[in-house]
Amino acid sequence: MNIVLTGSSTGGHFYPLVAVAQALRERSREERIVKLELTLMGVRPPESALLSEYDIKFKEVPAGKLRRYFSLLTFGDTFRTLHGVAKALFLFTMRPPDVVFAKGGYDTFPILLASRLFRIPVAIHESDAVPGMVNRWAASFAARIAVAFPATSAFFPKEKTAVVGNPIRKNVLGGSRDEGLAFFHLRSDVPTVLVLGGSQGARPLNDALVPILPEALEHIQIIHQCGSNLYAEVKAESGVVLEKSPLHARYHLFPFLKAGELRHAASAADIVVARAGSMLFEIAAWQIPAILIPLSHAAQDHQRENAYQYARSGAAEVIEEENLKPNLLLAEIRQLFADKDRMGEMRIAAQKFARLDAADKIASELLKLGVHDE
Repeated sequence: MNIVLTGSSTGGHFYPLVAVAQALRERSREERIVKLELTLMGVRPPESALLSEYDIKFKEVPAGKLRRYFSLLTFGDTFRTLHGVAKALFLFTMRPPDVVFAKGGYDTFPILLASRLFRIPVAIHESDAVPGMVNRWAASFAARIAVAFPATSAFFPKEKTAVVGNPIRKNVLGGSRDEGLAFFHLRSDVPTVLVLGGSQGARPLNDALVPILPEALEHIQIIHQCGSNLYAEVKAESGVVLEKSPLHARYHLFPFLKAGELRHAASAADIVVARAGSMLFEIAAWQIPAILIPLSHAAQDHQRENAYQYARSGAAEVIEEENLKPNLLLAEIRQLFADKDRMGEMRIAAQKFARLDAADKIASELLKLGVHDE
């Protein structure tokens, strides 16, 4: 069976696709599918090493951004998209897949259009509270539609839509607090805050955190994923701020946390400060009280919607990006640590919100669609 996976080039799409690939491998062994071929199609994978680890082939299919406003860049993007459609049609002519699974985003448009023209079964997944433009379009011909948030199902045909949550890699779950503390050389008697700016980092979050480090480290220790492109900048700024601090060793800065490192960080953390992309479902699975700072210029304002839907469950507090100031961030962290009952309630709410079987459910449906058409 040949299954094509596709999504945008961000970690928010790539890692859930890897989680589905993991589940497909497990399911195929259980169901004795002799040969399962997985191919990722798209612009570029953010972490190529994972593809070989899970035996996923990669085929580059160019795509241009789809805009709802006038821009001179649209002309170049149109040619890239047409090139991508031609490339996808060629690849499907040479070896048509049995089923296509798409996470949405403009990167997936050429593959989805080729799938429709070839009448290949398609399943889509929407991880945001407000669906993106490509997934709204693909819903008209998709055989299955999976959504992460219950409220999102209202945007799609009821008869083929299911609320499953967001696929989560198994290797970011589990672990123990003692292992996490030992891995990062943290003290067991000092509370830990995990700060995550997403796979590419978040400058506003970094800018709010660095100035409060000397004062914050008097009471907490911090693991900070700042983004690979921003690492040198944050390292230099934090070095200046903490130059005379005797507590500088309580600040642990990383450009990016790989799956195993992320698992240890989550095991050690008492509070997480993060964006409100698809990582929010990993935060729920970790059952950690969260302070969310949604990206202010995300498409369809989806991060803001994600953040408030999650906050309504009782598992998180939200700080709007335009309101994010160093003193406010420090005050929110202190306020949470001062209210142990509230933190306990947030952990329970996160546990209720989390759906750990999303990848398995999606994998099961993809195999059914593929077998049905063979």
